[in-house]
Amino acid sequence: MKFDRHGFPIPAEFDVAAAADANAWPDREAASVPVVRRQTGSGAGKRLLLLAVACGILLPAVVGPAVMPVVREAVVQWSLERAFGREARGRVQAAIGDVGRGIAWTDDDPARLCRLLCWRAMLKLENRDPRGAIADASRAIEAAPTAAQPRRVRALAHVVAGDADAALADAQTAVELAGPSDPEALNHRAYVRALVGRELPEALADIEAALAGADEGSPELIDTRGFVLHLLGRHREAIDQLNQAIDASQRQRRQLALLAAAADPDDVAHRLRTLDHALAVMHQHRGLACRAAGLEGQARQDFEVAAQQGFDPARGIF
Repeated sequence: MKFDRHGFPIPAEFDVAAAADANAWPDREAASVPVVRRQTGSGAGKRLLLLAVACGILLPAVVGPAVMPVVREAVVQWSLERAFGREARGRVQAAIGDVGRGIAWTDDDPARLCRLLCWRAMLKLENRDPRGAIADASRAIEAAPTAAQPRRVRALAHVVAGDADAALADAQTAVELAGPSDPEALNHRAYVRALVGRELPEALADIEAALAGADEGSPELIDTRGFVLHLLGRHREAIDQLNQAIDASQRQRRQLALLAAAADPDDVAHRLRTLDHALAVMHQHRGLACRAAGLEGQARQDFEVAAQQGFDPARGIF
């Protein structure tokens, strides 16, 4: 199972097929969100069918019950592949529209509807629409009440909207739904606690338990521990942790560059964008810790790198 940078799982249905060993690719946020498995052998028939739908040739009165499911699935897959490519290149508003089309054509599949609503919610968050993100995440909860993912998404949207109580409540429910020993759920709750500046000793306990339960300490989990240590006033320890997280993420980026020639360009662009956002957050955290420790020159450098790579709390990149 892969996880995005916010700590919720990326469903396998939307995982991008890598051209090389998947372990060589970065795992982080969301992703910031579910991505589409690219389909390379769809065939001329499917393309003609999509063209006919797009041009209005096939009308609901003509298309029979046996054909509509095929049409519906074709439109959904086409929409999601377009959304993935546009998001990869920072065309967030256009991607929101594409995912919206996929949602509109999704029928009788609550699990898929939940995932697509979470994806659009994260896109809306990046598009500076936290209220729209909260609405989509709430719809996802209605579609799949026992799923942890929409609670995690809504918690992040509540953070951006300035509702700390609601964010903490959703993060708590996400842990209960995922299981009290789930490392990613614990990391998510620790990070939400850190973002709103509350329950910090509990946040440290969460991330320590997450790291103890994870197979291998990921840069994202180490970054969370560093950020929490900084907020607790343990700035030198925080810097050590954040150095590790940044070094590991930079190694992942170098590995990505080596694999880029053999991979789909949209896949590479999407992964680079996600990794750069993660690095932006890590540099911002190290800058805060360095400034608190009196290392003003290093802090300025980190803040500059964070800004260049997209750090922006108003867009959920925090």
